Amino acid sequence: MSSSIKIAYAPIYAHPLPEGHRFPMVKYELIPGQLLYEGTITNDNLFAPSPCTEEIVLWTHEKSYLDKLLNQTLSPSEQRKIGFPQSPALTQRELVITQGTIDCCHHALQNGIALNVAGGTHHSFADRGEGFCLLNDQGMASNYLLHNQLVKQILVVDLDVHQGNGTARLFENESRVFTLSIHGQHNYPFHKETSDLDIPLLDGTDTDTYLTLLKETLPDLIEKVKPDFCFFQSGVDILETDKFGKLKVTTEGCKQRDEIVFSLLKQKQIPVVVSMGGGYSPDIRNIVEAHCNTFRTAVSIYG
Repeated sequence: MSSSIKIAYAPIYAHPLPEGHRFPMVKYELIPGQLLYEGTITNDNLFAPSPCTEEIVLWTHEKSYLDKLLNQTLSPSEQRKIGFPQSPALTQRELVITQGTIDCCHHALQNGIALNVAGGTHHSFADRGEGFCLLNDQGMASNYLLHNQLVKQILVVDLDVHQGNGTARLFENESRVFTLSIHGQHNYPFHKETSDLDIPLLDGTDTDTYLTLLKETLPDLIEKVKPDFCFFQSGVDILETDKFGKLKVTTEGCKQRDEIVFSLLKQKQIPVVVSMGGGYSPDIRNIVEAHCNTFRTAVSIYG
């Protein structure tokens, strides 16, 4: 594999949670471990980000909310909405994830693609967190790119089964960021925000229907938006094995989804940063395999 494809990974922050909250986090260690073991990547592909600065966070999030995260003053209600108990390690992890996505932007601008083993925290709003998301990494990275005039038009392709409600709200009045969300109609969040383009899917949507819809939507959207940068939320909670997803997409279908996105973006020479997003199959092996397929597909197309 070419060492030019860079992957953000910060193992020291993999488990900042009590035992009962760790299951969603385990994959962040297993994914790079599997990819290294099988030879898809080497250690040269991995890099460890530093924490994001407060200045960058405040281009997207409100200071009052950041202060709560830094000072550990989230209320019990705010913690319940996030789904994790607050801790200094968890806040630090979110800052590292965010910087990883920002660093990936520079690598993608140079090499076409970069991936974050974590990230995809699309339920985070300017003033609050929800759904296991504290800080919105793709939102902050988008504002970083725009603030530094590194790109002119961004397309967010959010294919997690849950609508990217936080991202949609962050950019509802920002024409330079176009948000696409293809998600389960009857899934979390139950109050949907308004993306620039929302495509709600019925429960039980199968692989063929899903892939046909993506093939019909994405090429035309790229022609319309004309992005010079893309963020891809590659959640694997669209799998038929996912305990919350309610869709019927196979593991191979999920891999084909990634192939469609990557092939089109490479053809159009649009740099892309990939964040992993969600995955909640009861068997962790299904989650890791589907996420690893995203990296394998990236290597086969860009490597």
